[in-house]
Amino acid sequence: MKIFEKSIREKDGVRIYMAEVNGETVLISEGDAGFKGEKAEIDGKNVVVAPQNHENANVLRALFPFTAPTRVLGKERSFGVGDRLGIATPGHIAVFEKYDAYPVLAQQSMRELTLTDRTYEDVLDCASFAVFRDGFEKGFGADGDHLKKAEDVRYALDLGFSMITLDCSDFIDNNAAALSDAEVEKAYVKNEELEGIYLGKSFDIGEGVTLAFSAEELRRIILVYGKAIDFAVSIYEEFFKDGKYNADFEISIDETLTPTTPLQHFFVANELTRRGVKFATMAPRFCGEFQKGIDYIGDLQQFTSEMTVHAQLARHFGYKLSIHSGSDKFSTFPIIGEKTRGIFHVKTAGTNWLEAMRVIAMVDPKFYREVHAYALEAFDEATKYYHVTTDLTKIKPLSEVSDEDLPKYFDENDARQLIHITYGLILSRKNADGSFAYRDKLYSLWREHEAVYTDALVRHIGRHLALLGVKDN
Repeated sequence: MKIFEKSIREKDGVRIYMAEVNGETVLISEGDAGFKGEKAEIDGKNVVVAPQNHENANVLRALFPFTAPTRVLGKERSFGVGDRLGIATPGHIAVFEKYDAYPVLAQQSMRELTLTDRTYEDVLDCASFAVFRDGFEKGFGADGDHLKKAEDVRYALDLGFSMITLDCSDFIDNNAAALSDAEVEKAYVKNEELEGIYLGKSFDIGEGVTLAFSAEELRRIILVYGKAIDFAVSIYEEFFKDGKYNADFEISIDETLTPTTPLQHFFVANELTRRGVKFATMAPRFCGEFQKGIDYIGDLQQFTSEMTVHAQLARHFGYKLSIHSGSDKFSTFPIIGEKTRGIFHVKTAGTNWLEAMRVIAMVDPKFYREVHAYALEAFDEATKYYHVTTDLTKIKPLSEVSDEDLPKYFDENDARQLIHITYGLILSRKNADGSFAYRDKLYSLWREHEAVYTDALVRHIGRHLALLGVKDN
């Protein structure tokens, strides 16, 4: 039996810790602490050997509050590290023990739950058990990410998630952004209240920046965002108003076809504030492309200019900017760190999966080749879920790559996106007999090489934080 020394705790005279027994990590309590498991004798002591399940996770969170998520968006620097596999938290803990930022260790969207066949219970429990195992008492968040329905918001909040990211994209009218002025005038229903608030006035947001709306601009913005604002207000009033749930509220307007202009950003923030919505973060759509798993595509000078105003708007209203699809956007990080004055929320997800697959390429080249070949077959289906500009012809054929060079695939944009967007199909593929084609062996290898994966995450996520200007402790 291997005991995880950092997990050893005592509660009401009962010694509790985690240990690896016959290859399985379990909770052990030397007495009755409320865990459900098998009774056994270890070193002459009667103990309960409890599995890592939801019932025991609830007991753990009640006994040791540091294993339950807390609101972290109020901290100056917060960073989401979506762990699609449920095994990355030890590596993430090692990162955030080093850097002066607060992690959101449990962060998943409904799409990710579907593609990985997981539940929010599992996502939260994996984080809690790892936090206890490694004695991480700094605090962490749990994010119901990109939720679009009230029932999904309630699901996450009832479990104790400390943050909801409301995806307003279903209520944003992208078509209105492309209408001609004449078409806008025809589609617009006169709103005397909003016209009275915004037309013929200028808005000083500080730092030498003043905004003003023309009639055409205001009408178009109302058409694009009016229903999205109504939706966000309804969700706030149902779940957050008067402290109904102890959780942070993030507004996501980044899932649009066109970048969010400063006027649009101001209008959405001002209307939400005017209607009593209190939110911790907002995610606009930035210029250029924030594609999955690769660096920023676009004009960095334009990005700098627009980020300057977006950051000023956030300061004016008193919330943080949230940067979505933040994985590997290395060229933008110094700009984000500077313009937000080190006050931001950044989200990553798929890059943690990519580092896990880099480990597979390192430790079992033959098996990696098999998974890579399947990813090529599955790529077209995966593009139904993600927008990427991957060119498969630029990916060097497996037959031309030595075993030693397989990890280099993860230094190339097209290969990274190939593996990035096919994760759900890779994990869910089954053999004719119903067994998983890859999933079980992947997890076995990741468990065996946990230290390698942890080191990879410390390097990779650490690079994100360092470029954002986050100081190490």
